[in-house]
Amino acid sequence: MAGLWLDRALGLVAPQAALRRVLARQSLDRLTRGYDGAAKGRRTDGWRAPGSSADAEIAVAGALLRDRMRDLVRNNPHAAKAVSVLVNNIVGSGIMPRAASGDDRLDKATDALWQEWSERCDADGQLDFYGLQTLACRQMVEAGEVLLRRRPRRAADGLPVPLQIQLVEADLLDAGRNGDLADGGRIVQGIEFDPLGRRRAYWLYALHPGDAMVSLRRRLDSAAVPAAEVAHIYEKQRAQVRGVPWGTPVMRALRDLDDWTQAELVRKKTEACVVGIVLGADEAEQGIAPSVVDADGHRVEQFEPGLIAYARGGKDIRFNQPATTAGVAEWLRAQLHIVAAGFRMPYELLTGDLSQVNYSSIRAGLVEFRRLIEAAQWQLVIPMLCQPVWDWFTTQAWAAGRLPRPDIPVEWSPPRFEAVDPLKDAMADLLAMRSGTMTLAQAISRQGHNPEAVLTEIAAMNARLDALGLVLDSDPRRVTKTGTIQAGETVSNQD
Repeated sequence: MAGLWLDRALGLVAPQAALRRVLARQSLDRLTRGYDGAAKGRRTDGWRAPGSSADAEIAVAGALLRDRMRDLVRNNPHAAKAVSVLVNNIVGSGIMPRAASGDDRLDKATDALWQEWSERCDADGQLDFYGLQTLACRQMVEAGEVLLRRRPRRAADGLPVPLQIQLVEADLLDAGRNGDLADGGRIVQGIEFDPLGRRRAYWLYALHPGDAMVSLRRRLDSAAVPAAEVAHIYEKQRAQVRGVPWGTPVMRALRDLDDWTQAELVRKKTEACVVGIVLGADEAEQGIAPSVVDADGHRVEQFEPGLIAYARGGKDIRFNQPATTAGVAEWLRAQLHIVAAGFRMPYELLTGDLSQVNYSSIRAGLVEFRRLIEAAQWQLVIPMLCQPVWDWFTTQAWAAGRLPRPDIPVEWSPPRFEAVDPLKDAMADLLAMRSGTMTLAQAISRQGHNPEAVLTEIAAMNARLDALGLVLDSDPRRVTKTGTIQAGETVSNQD
């Protein structure tokens, strides 16, 4: 009120000054009505929110986050299950390529060569390409990032294409290399950029820094590997050059849940050990800290199941009554909901607990989860992992004279999702094909198969059926508006 009276008084002698005061007060009022999340006070004390860049934050915490996440996956069953669920859904049996140059002969030759090479593409000689996909995806989820290195081979090595792929863990990237370069480029956590900001090289160790075996012949120095020889797979959440584990938001929750579980288990074991304690000693035998002995008079230093302890001079016995555990299941379920949300998956997939869902709710949850999986497949794994390997393969095959050109287009087929209701999903695909919104090749690809291979197999099977004079309901050529035509009859007016 005093401010309003002063404004009126000032308006009589200095209208412009009074106007400035009113405008300033309105601006201040708008500022005070801003975001509650940016307010400062007792309720937000201790809320640290530095405005540092993603690279600065990862440089400080990246290695520790990676180590802690690996420890959780090794020892915490929920963390291990979450990583497995994500990997199984993103990669599954493998994201398969299909040459799509438009030349049938070239595409078939390329696919056949790929199939032969992919079985021996692992530099360690243990996995095929789809096994490397699974391992790389696991490292991306668990450690936050992974690298694949192109390893050209000699023609004398006997490979279908003189090329192999080496999986390199993120620990081998020299994060200690940082700074500006003389030509205007820079190095950020072991990744070298040219003056235009393009990746030029990766500084990699020859040995894992955490190896227990120390080699005296090879020094732990990093060397620059051209960026064209490396595929770096990680999830970008900001403009960052390296990734973090996917379970980072719930690391503390997982650790606290693990500690609580162990503490609750120890409490239950302790309660189960002591059956009863004999009390009521004579006054003359009481001490400041009376000892507890067993039936043979031996001092009790630790508890064991079924123990009855005797206080010195005891005359009465009191049986142990374990505390109730009401509400523990609800609390544990709530914590696991938090963990599932941190890993971006439904609670039911994390725990396998389907006791509180019905068909509609689990289907709705899976629809959203599958959107996440498809985004990871088409925005991370395919462009960052699959496509670079395909380009390396076709280029090396062309250089070795196995292909007529180095740039052959490709289409990728991720593994299919298992249907919650197979009949409804099949009918939906059938209606989509009949309405012209989806082709047969697309429907086959959604099932995780190669359309060309499937159609070729169908044609061969139909030819065999024709030769044997057999008619099956699965043969659409035999279906007409009037029903099914018998073998040997002429097909006309087909749908």
